[in-house]
Amino acid sequence: MAKLLKIGIVGCGAIGSSLAKRIRSDFRDSSRLTGVYDVDLDKSRKLSGALDNKKLAVHDLDILIKRADLVIEAASAKVSLDVARRTILRGRDIMIMSVGGIIEKYNELANLAKKHNSRIFVPSGAVCGLDGLKAAMCGKIRNVMLTTRKPPAGFKGVPYVLKKKINLERLKKDTVIFQGEALKAVEYFPQNINVAAVLSIAGLGARNTRVRIIASPSIVRNTHEVEIEGSSGKIFTRTENVIHPDNPKTSYMAVLSAVAVLKQILEPIKIGT
Repeated sequence: MAKLLKIGIVGCGAIGSSLAKRIRSDFRDSSRLTGVYDVDLDKSRKLSGALDNKKLAVHDLDILIKRADLVIEAASAKVSLDVARRTILRGRDIMIMSVGGIIEKYNELANLAKKHNSRIFVPSGAVCGLDGLKAAMCGKIRNVMLTTRKPPAGFKGVPYVLKKKINLERLKKDTVIFQGEALKAVEYFPQNINVAAVLSIAGLGARNTRVRIIASPSIVRNTHEVEIEGSSGKIFTRTENVIHPDNPKTSYMAVLSAVAVLKQILEPIKIGT
């Protein structure tokens, strides 16, 4: 019998909870959930109760890492780098959902992972087209442009929007609220633009990936358009995301992309680049 992959989850919000349930239902023959952790202990206890195993909730991150072969970070960009470092230093693999938190340090993490024989997995998240971008990067890439459109309410409370005194409630037409490099987009919109971080890591880097963010009163779904131009030709993708039923700030596709990565890890056939 093949050894079961031991998985621990950091962050017990909408994404972490969804993944925990999918691991128990979809991958029970090839993996085992060994722990869930959140700085808010009530969240981890609630999730472990929902999974009918109160022993899953742990009170310390290092305990969770020690129990796991693979740690899934589903907490926040504020802590994802620290979680990744601590996981890699113990020789464990890490899947990073809050990729905005590592955008400036991913080369450092890659070197650390190589030293400690660990692997880093970064799901595509709420965007399509990374397979084409990765393939095109094996040639020469000239431009990568991300255009994100969201309903104005999706930017409510964002410090950058407040600082610019953008009145979201009065917008009657598409309004560009940011245009510039991905590094700044991730800094200014940490909860909204993880997609820019993923594209940057897969492609030209955070300073050479361009981002345009539009508040659009005419749409109901968060929409990401990716334009890639290089020696292999031109690629254009458009993704219209359904929001996660438990968190309006999260796209359901983000959870499904992590499930897809788990399938790649656990199943013998690997499809796509």
